Amino acid sequence: MTLEVLSPYDQSLIQELPMQGKEDVEKLLTKAYALFLDQNQWMPAHQRIAILEKTAEIMKSRIEELTKTAAREGGKPYLDSKVEVLRAINGVKLAAEHISQLKGEQIPMGLTEASEHRIAFTTREPIGVVCSVSAFNHPLNLIVHQTATAIAAGCPVIIKPALTTPLSCLAFVEIVKEAGLPEGWCQPIICDNEASELLVTDQRVNYFSFIGSAKVGWSLRSKLHPGTRCALEHGGAAPVIVEKDADLDHMLPALVKGGFYHAGQVCVSVQRIFVHEQICDQVAEKLTDLAKKLKVGNPIEKDTEVGPLILPREVDRVESWVNEAKSAGAKVLCGGKRISDTCYEPTVLFNPPLDAKVSTLEIFGPVVCIYSFSDRDEAIRQANALDVHFQASVFTQDLDIALDSVRKLNATAVMVNDHTAFRVDWMAFGGRDSSGIGMGGIPYSMQEMTREKLMVIKSKSL
Repeated sequence: MTLEVLSPYDQSLIQELPMQGKEDVEKLLTKAYALFLDQNQWMPAHQRIAILEKTAEIMKSRIEELTKTAAREGGKPYLDSKVEVLRAINGVKLAAEHISQLKGEQIPMGLTEASEHRIAFTTREPIGVVCSVSAFNHPLNLIVHQTATAIAAGCPVIIKPALTTPLSCLAFVEIVKEAGLPEGWCQPIICDNEASELLVTDQRVNYFSFIGSAKVGWSLRSKLHPGTRCALEHGGAAPVIVEKDADLDHMLPALVKGGFYHAGQVCVSVQRIFVHEQICDQVAEKLTDLAKKLKVGNPIEKDTEVGPLILPREVDRVESWVNEAKSAGAKVLCGGKRISDTCYEPTVLFNPPLDAKVSTLEIFGPVVCIYSFSDRDEAIRQANALDVHFQASVFTQDLDIALDSVRKLNATAVMVNDHTAFRVDWMAFGGRDSSGIGMGGIPYSMQEMTREKLMVIKSKSL
């Protein structure tokens, strides 16, 4: 059985890959678990640092190749894909740099008579076998976040990329091997959902990292073997609060970028914009003008700003949701139509019903919604009304309003005067409530992939 990797833009065949099954899952787990059990095979910190530093060097020499691979298979425009590759290289460097921060601490003794003549301290050691399941929308950088972190932490890792975008993952695994990573420490698998479930629920897996749909992630979590730690990163319907004193010249380009970057296929993409009624019409008009100017097309072309959706059925879904909102009274300010089987127009909707799919579910497409408000607390209540909470933002020049909004918005991160999709790879990143559990970000994932061990030494000389 083979997998056809298709261009999301024109559905042309990029490459065929062999699919792996249950027997392969067992082979990979056996190899990874044997490495973890044999501490004589564990890589010392200096070796991990050297391997990751060499990996970054090799990636830097192949920026163009990695960029084209990511753009072709994922559909993210060339320039944005290049930014992703540069981020991925920096992420590998960050992982190497943070190995020195995987450390314990001294625990005070002698505080009671019973604890006299003792010294205690903790160390951090690898948690065990890491199994990572990744998503399509950042086909290289997400792989780095889910594998380079495990390598840095000293864990054998098995990585399953999205079946739509496996080539960037395979390229990265080959690079880390070229950089000197011993056999078995980073193993890719191209398999279906049945084999994936067998993999992640195995008792030999100590840590499960998942980026993808909430339905799949929470289902897999419920089936994990007792003791398997996990981090789940799902999506949201990111809200933005725009106060009447917002700096529009600064804000509008940021919202356009945050809403239409990668055709809206980002878990923290700008989706619901709540604008004070005094400036709502002005914001809607100017945002629409900017959205109309975006060039949609072939992601390989360097002037393309919005590429295709990952699969034709996603265009069908977005079209259906927009049509539902239109029928229920939403005003289409621009877009609202498919361009082809794979591309959809950048779309701005005005005041869609709060119970419409575009208002209640993650669109994951090039659609943003604008809502007018007169009372900020009510706008925040609506922003918080859904069960998904990831990143949010507020635009205002008033520090008190900014701080109050940060406090009241239910999100793991609130951006002030910036769009909701802002991220750097060393910051904490993750959803709360239905949007996920655990925190990503290079140093945070590395901490999660290790565990503490306490040593207590008793001596009469102490």
